[in-house]
Amino acid sequence: MSAPLAAAAGMVCSGCGAVPDAAEPFPFSCRNAGDGGDHVLRRVLDLSVLKFPQEDREPNPFIRFRSFLHAYHVARAHGMADEAFVALVRRLDAEVARVDGRGFSATPFAAWPTVGERVGLSGELWVKDETGNVAGSHKARHLFGLLLYLEVVEQLGLAGASAHPDLAIASCGNAALAAAVVAAAGRHRLHVFIPVDADPGIVARLTALGCVVHVCPREPDVPGDPTFAALQAALATGALPFTCQGSENGLAIEGGETIGYEMVAGLVEAGTALDDVVVQVGGGALASAVAAAFAEAVTLGILPRAPRLHTVQTEGAWPLKRAYDLVAARVPAGCGSARLRAVLRDAAHHRASFMWPWESEPRSIANGLLDDETHDWLAVVGAMLKTGGQPVVVSEDALARANLLAVEATGIAVDPTGSAGLAGLSELRERGAISPAARVALLFTGVSR
Repeated sequence: MSAPLAAAAGMVCSGCGAVPDAAEPFPFSCRNAGDGGDHVLRRVLDLSVLKFPQEDREPNPFIRFRSFLHAYHVARAHGMADEAFVALVRRLDAEVARVDGRGFSATPFAAWPTVGERVGLSGELWVKDETGNVAGSHKARHLFGLLLYLEVVEQLGLAGASAHPDLAIASCGNAALAAAVVAAAGRHRLHVFIPVDADPGIVARLTALGCVVHVCPREPDVPGDPTFAALQAALATGALPFTCQGSENGLAIEGGETIGYEMVAGLVEAGTALDDVVVQVGGGALASAVAAAFAEAVTLGILPRAPRLHTVQTEGAWPLKRAYDLVAARVPAGCGSARLRAVLRDAAHHRASFMWPWESEPRSIANGLLDDETHDWLAVVGAMLKTGGQPVVVSEDALARANLLAVEATGIAVDPTGSAGLAGLSELRERGAISPAARVALLFTGVSR
C-alpha cells in the first residue's frame, strides 16, 4: 500500500492570514483570536501534487484519504513512513471498535428516487447516510481526525510533557457521544460541558465512558450558550478543544471532509455530478467540510463544478441566515469574485456585526441544530455566495413531516436533526430555488436514539 509523499501542507487563519508558529504542537486556534475578528485555522495543501484516490477501494476513509490529512503530512515531514501511519490508523480504529462496537468505514451514498418524488423532484436525489457511523452520527469523523493528529504528535515527541492532555467539548448529544468514544479509544480524559436538559441516557453513556461531566445552567440576562462559555474557560486552563467547532479547533473540519470525499468518489463512479447539496447547520462544521471537499475536487479536476450549497436552520434559532443576509446585502447583484472576497474579508474583521448569540433560548425537535452561534459561519456563508446557494429556515411542522417521510421512505432510523436537510429541500422546491430536474444530495447525519 502506498500514497504520495508529503506535499506542502500547513495551517493558516482564514480570517487574518496568520500562520501558527512552526514549533507549536497544537495549532488549533489562531493566536489573534479575541481581537473582534473571525479567526478559524484552515488546513491548506498543495493540491497540484496530490491525486484523488478514486480507484482506491480501502474502506477506512482515514487511510484512503490520508494524503489529504494534516496529521499525515506532519507525520511524513518528521520521518514517519507511510506504512507506519497506516498502522497507526488501524490501531486507533481497532480501539474505536473496542469502545463502540464498530470502526470507521465508508458510509452509504445512494440515490433514493422515491423520496425525491415525494418532494417534487424528478431528477436524482442522493442521500449520504451517517446513522451507521461510529457513535451514530457524522461527528466522530471530525473528532477522529483530531485524535490522529494528537497521536502523531505524541509518537513523534513534538509536545514534550504535554503530549497526552485532557480534552474538552461542549455538547448535549451526538458530538458529546462521538467525542467520548474517540477520546476513550485514545485513552484521553474528556471534560464534557452539557446543558441542564441533556438526555439522561446520553449523560449515563458519557459517564460510563469515563467522561468528566459538567452541567451548565443558563443564567438570566447572560446571552449565549453556557456550555460553550464553560468550554472556553476550560481551554484557558489547559484543556485542548476536542470539539466540532472550527473556531476552537480548525483541524475538526478536515475529518469531516472525508464524508465529502466519499460523496465525490460515489458521484464520479456513477458518472454524474450534483446541482445542489442541502446541509443542516448547527455550528457549521459539516457544511464547511462538505463545501471544502467539493471545492478541492473541482481544483483537482475530479468534478466539473461544485454544487450549489444550501443550508437549513430551524425557527428556533437561525444565526447563520441572519449573517448571510447581512453579508449578501453588501454584495451587489452581478458583482465579480473580487468584490465578494473583499466583502468576506471585511466581515472577517468585524465578526460581531454579522454573528452574535441568539437572543432567546433556542428550542426545536431538531435540537442538534440549536447552537446559539454558527461558529464556522464565514466559510459557510462564503460557500453559499460563491456557489449560488442560499439558507432556509424551516418550521417545527416541516421538520416533523420530513423526518416521518425520511424514516418511512428509506427505512433509515434518522432523527429530526439528521433529516432536517429534507425539510430544507422541500422548502427550496416550493420556492422554486431548486429545479424539479435537479440532481440533489442530502446528508442523514444522526441516528434516532
